[in-house]
Amino acid sequence: MAEKAKRATREGMGEEIVKLGTENRNVVVIDADLGSSCKTDAFMKALPDQYYNLGIAEQNCAGVAAGMATCGKIPLVVTYAAFGSMRMCEMVRQEICYPNLNVKLFCSHGGLTPDGDGASHQTVEDLAIMRSIPNMTVVVPADYEAAKKLVRQAVETDGPMYLRFTRNSVPIVYEEDDEFEIGKAKMIQDGTDVSIIAIGDTVRLAMEAGEILSAKGIKARILDMHTIKPLDADAVKDCIEKTGKIVTIEDHSIINGLGSAVSDVVAQTGKGIVRKIGVNDTFGETAPYDRLMEKHGITTEKLVEAVESLL
Repeated sequence: MAEKAKRATREGMGEEIVKLGTENRNVVVIDADLGSSCKTDAFMKALPDQYYNLGIAEQNCAGVAAGMATCGKIPLVVTYAAFGSMRMCEMVRQEICYPNLNVKLFCSHGGLTPDGDGASHQTVEDLAIMRSIPNMTVVVPADYEAAKKLVRQAVETDGPMYLRFTRNSVPIVYEEDDEFEIGKAKMIQDGTDVSIIAIGDTVRLAMEAGEILSAKGIKARILDMHTIKPLDADAVKDCIEKTGKIVTIEDHSIINGLGSAVSDVVAQTGKGIVRKIGVNDTFGETAPYDRLMEKHGITTEKLVEAVESLL
């Protein structure tokens, strides 16, 4: 695959929310004093009357957002994934999801991409936590372009949502005019030998693996499962019907993440096989992002190996 331009998905989010806030004055940002890191500085400067910095008080952010949602606002709570999924968890469950309020959690620094911050900030449990809470929709854009489209769709859709973004720059794999639908997998290429289902910043790895496999005469179907909840069960079932074999790959724990969600659907079909690639029940650590991904086997090479082992 040719070298791609790189941008963090948090940058796409930061740019799109300024447009959304300008178009709709009910869109407000609730910040936990992370404007620079989470790319809400531009929103603060452009729309100061719609921006609320509540300081390092994430639980309070959730409660304030819930209250504002009951008054017709569309609150975007912006923080790190570690804090949005874990420090705020009880408040998200009780105050946002239980009453099914229109609050969006836009969480940067997801997965292993906050490489220099170590295990405390490398959140490989967040998707598992958020997808287990009733009424919550969980979305992970693959790149900068997907982030902009999915952020807009999330804000324009009613109900609680958790969107995860990368701290580090990742290759831009989509074009500006590519379209996405929350709850529907995006097929990148069709194939009959095996299916690869990826999410977030691992979509690029799936695409690279697809090229390598094609050169070997292996036709891989590749899906970007950007919405892990509600999962596109029909797309998973079609993969089993057409290829019989699925390999999932994610920058997240293999426990209750994408691989588990896909396996739940496959188990109901009573046929097919799934192999999962991801973080294997361990914490992150401080190291360059690419080295962390390599250590945990979340690489193009390991994906190709997993596919070939099934054929």
